Amino acid sequence: MARVALQNVTKVFEGKVTAVDDATLDVKDTEFMVIVGPSGCGKTTTLRMIAGLEEITNGTVSIGDTVVNDIPPKDRDIAMVFQNYALYPHMTVFQNMAFALKLRRYPKAEIKKRVQETAHLLGIEELLLRKPKALSGGQRQRVAVGRAIVRNPKAFLFDEPLSNLDAKLRVTTRAELKSLHHRLQTTSIYVTHDQAEAMTLGDRICVMYEGIIQQVAPPLEVYDRPVNKFVAGFMGTPPMNFFAGRVEFKDSEACFVTEADSVRLPRRMGPLLEAYRGAEMVLGIRPEDISTDMFEGQTECVLPATVNVIEPLGDRLEVYLTTQDGQKFIASTDPHADMRIEQTVRMYLDIENFHIFEPGDTGKNIALAG
Repeated sequence: MARVALQNVTKVFEGKVTAVDDATLDVKDTEFMVIVGPSGCGKTTTLRMIAGLEEITNGTVSIGDTVVNDIPPKDRDIAMVFQNYALYPHMTVFQNMAFALKLRRYPKAEIKKRVQETAHLLGIEELLLRKPKALSGGQRQRVAVGRAIVRNPKAFLFDEPLSNLDAKLRVTTRAELKSLHHRLQTTSIYVTHDQAEAMTLGDRICVMYEGIIQQVAPPLEVYDRPVNKFVAGFMGTPPMNFFAGRVEFKDSEACFVTEADSVRLPRRMGPLLEAYRGAEMVLGIRPEDISTDMFEGQTECVLPATVNVIEPLGDRLEVYLTTQDGQKFIASTDPHADMRIEQTVRMYLDIENFHIFEPGDTGKNIALAG
């Protein structure tokens, strides 16, 4: 077990393509850190630089107290679980799990003991004599994790290990991984494009976009207090709604004004938005903060809209709507709400959960200062 630290790490590929740009990240000893972002954001390249599978252009990677830039992968004392599991097809499960220990010349008795203990931990004892082709996707994933655990490394690196599993198995395996980390307490760095995996697995989440780390924080902080528009839109299903408009003041109260509508902003935002008076901005609000009923303890804040699509999901309705000036948004509301397609409705907004962003993909969240 060890701390893993990246300091100003950059990776530039041939052709001068910058995959990772000046990344600094401190993963604490025993922490489960999830790196999340869309395809091509640099998350897997970051993981491969930690593993030593990708050369670093600038900066340093440390594992424990040692800078490992010039240390080969096999000597970094890390274990990696790949997306395709990378099991040897001609070897049994036992042989796959024992292979790294045999290379390190562990005694046979020690190898057998470690493999059997790990197999018991993962519930795969009955699979030890099978070969990978005789295993299901979920079983192969457990074997790949077992091969990593048996080495007792300083850190685990996971590269989208659940992406090949079906939806139901992905959910159950995700819970097993979290339980396993709780028992082993080993430093883990997990890469995924799935924000649900990030929210449920991570002690902290590192959100990346276009090679740059956008925010590092615990899951709920990333969800409730996104630092910019990209993080706000990426984290959450359905994603946060964004409305284009401008900030104006009416009777000393800050308001957000679109072509057809105007909504009052919380009083705490007034001083923060003085410098943006008349400026084009973006209002963000999550679908669960839009309802067919007024929010308790608030004065009326209504957005008239037309219903386009209704999706009943059992515990809620996801309703797709369009405002009077053509801006589209989603509400996640009461499953028993009486709504129909093409109906004009009054949707109530929870103004205490408004976010105001500067324009642009990574526009700053002005509301955080309050």
